[in-house]
Amino acid sequence: MMKKRCFIPFLTLVLLLAGSLLFENTKASGKENTGIENSDESLSQLIIIFSEDRGALNRKYNVESSPEYFERFEQFYSDWSSRLEAIDFDALPHEEKVDYKLLQNLINSSAYFLEAERRTFESIRHWLPDVESIMELVNERRIGLKPDGQSVAQSMHNWKLQVEELMQEMRNQEVMLRHETIALDDALSELQSGISYIHDFYMGYDIEYTWWADRAYEALDEAFEEYRDFVSGNYDASAEQMDESGIVGNPIGAEEIARRIEFEMISYSAEELIEIAEHQFAKIEVEMRRISNALGYGDDWHAALEHAKQRAVPVGEKPELILRLHHESVDFLNEHDLITIPDLVEETWRMGMMSPQRQRVNPFFTGGEQITISYPTNTMEHDEKLMSMRGNNPHFNRATVHHELIPGHHLQGFMTRRYSTHRGIFSTPFWGEGWALYWELLLWDLGFAETLEDEIGMLFWRSHRYARIIFSLNYHLGNWTPQQSIDYLVERVGHEYANAEAEVRRSFAGSYDPMYQVAYMIGGMQFYALYKDLVDTGIMTAKEYHDIVLKSGRMPVRMVKSIVTEEELQRDDIEEWDFADYIW
Repeated sequence: MMKKRCFIPFLTLVLLLAGSLLFENTKASGKENTGIENSDESLSQLIIIFSEDRGALNRKYNVESSPEYFERFEQFYSDWSSRLEAIDFDALPHEEKVDYKLLQNLINSSAYFLEAERRTFESIRHWLPDVESIMELVNERRIGLKPDGQSVAQSMHNWKLQVEELMQEMRNQEVMLRHETIALDDALSELQSGISYIHDFYMGYDIEYTWWADRAYEALDEAFEEYRDFVSGNYDASAEQMDESGIVGNPIGAEEIARRIEFEMISYSAEELIEIAEHQFAKIEVEMRRISNALGYGDDWHAALEHAKQRAVPVGEKPELILRLHHESVDFLNEHDLITIPDLVEETWRMGMMSPQRQRVNPFFTGGEQITISYPTNTMEHDEKLMSMRGNNPHFNRATVHHELIPGHHLQGFMTRRYSTHRGIFSTPFWGEGWALYWELLLWDLGFAETLEDEIGMLFWRSHRYARIIFSLNYHLGNWTPQQSIDYLVERVGHEYANAEAEVRRSFAGSYDPMYQVAYMIGGMQFYALYKDLVDTGIMTAKEYHDIVLKSGRMPVRMVKSIVTEEELQRDDIEEWDFADYIW
């Protein structure tokens, strides 16, 4: 269908990191034919050790904007890369080969992003007070050395003067870019916290420190706050806005997108993913026109979509609708024997309401053990109330309640907290959101929609997820502006304008990973392709497939394929997977 690129891990990058320290081999004792010839640990145990070691170091070196942090973690990832290299991969059992590949990929990606963070730190370091002297006192505080109170007070006074000088220098310079101000504010916040740890440790406990440093610390902390407040607004939003939307984002570019796709073990390029999404979107429009004609609206499927939006439940009755849809989805799963649902999963879910403020950013549901509902409140403006009701009508909800609860995020979280817990560090939205989205695809195939309006609602969400791939990747490739993305969601998908704007704003101007919006449908397509391969062909039942996935833990979906098919794995590459060839 399309030209693919073979996935090759970035092991070489890790091995070239500064200060590499080779892992010292130790003799195995009583460990036979595991491949770990120099260790008593299984791969699952090594993953736990890796996770705990990394956590311990993060707690010790908790000021990330410092040379010591970057140097220590460069060393850490280099050590672990060497440790993996010492393992006889070919002698590992299949499940441990999977764990090896997962840990290898995590080390490579972590080292890559660490280096990117270091470059960012170096780019804004000029605007920080004396990091070395701050970190010297932070380290003395960590091991409890008695400070020279007068000397510490003098250091704090000097840092205060530096902060004031930096702020004055910045006032005389051209404004920064928004992403630079975010990075600088984060770094200042971490240094400020490090100094706060010093003060809280000695204040009131060490009389000399308390007498000398109390006021010096307060003045320094006030200077930090003033500087951070200035930094956070020291950019020209109008100059950075790509259009009239008012959204200021940070497109990451084609090279960075390609790297992130590769860390997800996906062999398609960004352009190919867009092409796949557009191809599938066109198929959905054919279906929408079919339903529109059946409802009497001809080929005007936007009119049919409007018909579904107008069928909102009366004010105050939304929670009961969610409860009914939940019971219908669980009954459907049980009737078709699709997945194991432990009794405690059904017992422990609960419901919450989303605040009006949060609905401005997330106009739909969120889920997990608690499903949080978006619906209008008395404090909203009249137009906001109507848009919220229209965008959260019962037919749209039919594809989202099971996504958030069972078999989606609630069941998913319940199982992964109990099975293969060592794989939690490999979590990715392509697995997390992809699993929940996959059920929208499968339940459509199995006839979960009861009415034509339900079909419209389910297809609306499917088109929404394809649109996410199209607009987010085009934005990060530099092809689209935020306003083009908003207009696309309104005109092509049928979103309410406010909902489309909120969707784009949180995608580009918030804390979302650039690949997060892509992950829903692409991850869902991967799970769906495996279902077609394994269940439709009779290799295993639907329940067997779904139970294996949840009990195997979180990971890039490409490695789920390795588990359920027991494919032969290689240490340093992975076979490409044309999962998009299976999709309806």
